[in-house]
Amino acid sequence: MAPKPEYLPAVTYLSHSSFIFTHIFMSGRLRNRVALITGAGSGIGLESSVLFAQEGCHVVLSDVNIDGAKKGAEIIATRYPNVKAIAIKCDVSREQDIKDAVDTAVKEFGRLDIMFNNAGIMHPEDDNALNTEERIWDLTMQINLKGVWWGCKYAILAMRQNPTDDSLGLHTGGSIINTASFVALMGAATPQLAYTASKGAVLAMTRELAMVHAREGIRLNSLCPGPLKTPLLMDFLNTEEKKQRRMVHLPMGRFGEAIEQAKAALFLASDDSSYMTGTDFTVDGGLSSAYVTAIGEFREYGLP
Repeated sequence: MAPKPEYLPAVTYLSHSSFIFTHIFMSGRLRNRVALITGAGSGIGLESSVLFAQEGCHVVLSDVNIDGAKKGAEIIATRYPNVKAIAIKCDVSREQDIKDAVDTAVKEFGRLDIMFNNAGIMHPEDDNALNTEERIWDLTMQINLKGVWWGCKYAILAMRQNPTDDSLGLHTGGSIINTASFVALMGAATPQLAYTASKGAVLAMTRELAMVHAREGIRLNSLCPGPLKTPLLMDFLNTEEKKQRRMVHLPMGRFGEAIEQAKAALFLASDDSSYMTGTDFTVDGGLSSAYVTAIGEFREYGLP
C-alpha cells in the first residue's frame, strides 16, 4: 500500500530567488531510503539534500566545506524530524574520503539506496587548449571525473549488499546520479576545456556503467544542468558582458535555479524513473535544442 501523503508547512527554498510556497505536498517517494550526496554544502547538492529529506529520505550530506554540509543537516533536522541527516567532510579528489563516506552511510543506516555524485569544480583558470595549464586540467579531472568514478565504485559495492524489505519498499540495488553538464553535449566559443572534457567523460562512463550493472537493479543516469544561478557559475560570470554572452542563447530568457535541478535529481532517484538507465537527462531550459531563440520579454510562468 502506498504511504499516506502528508502536507508540510511552508518552505522557503534555499536558491537565490528564495521562492516561497504556501504548502508543499509530500508524497514520500523516497521514504525509508538512504542517500549520499556529494557537494551537499551548496547549490544543487544542498537543494537536493533538503528535497530528498522532504520525501522521507535519510541523507548523508558530504562536502569539502563541512560548515555548509552541517548547515544543510541542521535545516533538515528542523524541518523534517522524522528523517535523519548527518554531515561529513569529504574531498572527492581523495578515494579514501569517498570510501569513508559510503561506509559511514552504511554503518549509520544499514544501506545505501541513492548516490548523487554531484561535487565538481569550474576553475577560473580553465581556458582553451593553448592556455589551460596541466595543473588545472589534472585538478579538474581529479575532482569532476575520478571523484565520480570512485563514487560509482563504492556505491555499487554497497548497493549490491542492500537488504530487501518488501514491507518498507526497500530492495537490493539503487540509483546512482552523476552530475554532468549541457556543455558535454555541445561546444562553446567561451572555452573551459578541462571542465567540458571532464563532463563529457562523465556521460560516457555513466552510460557504460549503466549497461554493466543493469541486471543488478542498479540504475545510473547523468544529470545535465544548463547554466544555473548558483555561486559556482555566478562567480565565473563576474561581469554583465559574460552573463549576456550566454543569456542570448537561453530560450527561456533566464538562468536556471538549483531547485529545478534538485527536482530532476529526485525524479532520477525515485521509482518514477524505474525504467530509466544510461540516460543523459538534460535540464537546461531548452538550450541544447536551440538554434535561434525567441524575441520577447521573459515571463516567470513555470518557475518553481
